[in-house]
Amino acid sequence: MLFNSFEFIIFFPIVVAAYLILPKRIKPVWLLLSSYFFYMCWNAKYIVLILFSTLVTYITAILIDRDRPAKVRKAILACGITLNLLVLFLFKYFDFFLSNISHITEKFGMGSLSNPFSFVLPVGISFYTFQAVGYVIDVYRGEVKAEKNIINYALFVSFFPQLVAGPIERSKNLLTQIKSIREKNLFSYDSMVSGFGLMLWGMLLKTMIADRAAVFVDNIFTAYSMYGTVELVFGALLFTLQIYADFSGYSAIAIGAARVMGINLCTNFNTPYFATSIADFWARWHISLSTWFKDYVYIPLGGNRKGKIRKYINLIITFLVSGLWHGASWNYVAWGLLHGLYRVMGEITGSIRAKAYAALHVKKDVFSYNLLKRLITFVLVAFAWIFFRARSLKVAVGYIHRMFTRFNPWVLFDESLFLHGLDRREFAILAYMIALLLVVSFLTYKKKQDIGILLAEQNLWFRWTVYVAVIVGVLVFGEYGVNFESAKFIYFDF
Repeated sequence: MLFNSFEFIIFFPIVVAAYLILPKRIKPVWLLLSSYFFYMCWNAKYIVLILFSTLVTYITAILIDRDRPAKVRKAILACGITLNLLVLFLFKYFDFFLSNISHITEKFGMGSLSNPFSFVLPVGISFYTFQAVGYVIDVYRGEVKAEKNIINYALFVSFFPQLVAGPIERSKNLLTQIKSIREKNLFSYDSMVSGFGLMLWGMLLKTMIADRAAVFVDNIFTAYSMYGTVELVFGALLFTLQIYADFSGYSAIAIGAARVMGINLCTNFNTPYFATSIADFWARWHISLSTWFKDYVYIPLGGNRKGKIRKYINLIITFLVSGLWHGASWNYVAWGLLHGLYRVMGEITGSIRAKAYAALHVKKDVFSYNLLKRLITFVLVAFAWIFFRARSLKVAVGYIHRMFTRFNPWVLFDESLFLHGLDRREFAILAYMIALLLVVSFLTYKKKQDIGILLAEQNLWFRWTVYVAVIVGVLVFGEYGVNFESAKFIYFDF
């Protein structure tokens, strides 16, 4: 059930209405059943995987939370994590692992290996697995107590707004709120208004920017060998905007939907393309995943506590794992490695750049300096996205090679850019929407509040004027636009 579907438009109001009128003690049960129904709309049989992950981590946390020897607690933790990651490996990485082993065996004349399993990747498996694993680690560290109420914990793992694509929540935030549902009324008029506004904004990002940009991007990346520098640069830049509008759009709808019910999910995006460095970018992009890897991979590896060389190695490992988390393919690994190298080079050249700035009397407290840093960071991120979008590492390398060797500036003037799925009118609509995105991003950056809260603070007439304009825009220029149709969110594949 897509957020941008007619089914969800029917489903969500029913869930919210029942949630508001049901007795407090029934509310968690209702949300849990609604969440399971939401997930089963994708593939009913894969609900077994969520139940397995829920039960394993629920029991693991309870066993860890008891007074036991440290070695026993560590062994229980290892078993619980291993069981969850084994399921993730089987469904997401086994075929990738087997195909790479087959390449090696074929080179040595040992033949290829056949995959005895054939699974469709379960939607959201990486998200709810990491959320559950993070919980048991927090219990092991003594940061939270094990949750004894199975309904509360099951709802924490499967809460439908963020179930299939995050944000990856922590128990200290989401589980704490779920436990309080039976005790107090979380719903408020202000939260409903700001949540609804945020959902509309997410819908606009998805249907009017991401889906529209996807038409051009898909055509260019599918037949990249037919195009030159201009088309390929446009394809990379539009994918940079597409993936942001798509994923931040999903996060906005998820956070807004939860907020309507009085539940606050963590912020997942904070104007990442305004970042002034790669480190700053990762503090703003997919924040819930970035902090997950920091807390459960980078810091346990030693973080920056064991010298610079070890810090650089830890950074590279963390980004490699992050790349592999996104997909079982070498292009994702290359994407992660590239960002890791960005971070390491940023660390290594920091003192050199500081000395160069001092020698050249570069002013750091001016607009031009920060603008240049943002532009450089944006270009580096956009370049790395080519590896992310390409269907293989070979395609990514071929794409980049043609981008730098097939110069064709004349296509900027012969209107051939309008022959790749978006005509002049569709390009104009996309340009207007990107301009709107920049304006809203600037406002939220300055105000340090999301657009839902900013709208909720306005007068009623202004707020509803914006609501109606967005709804009409989505219906006319979004899901029902020319030559394209609404698609699933990109991060559903992860």
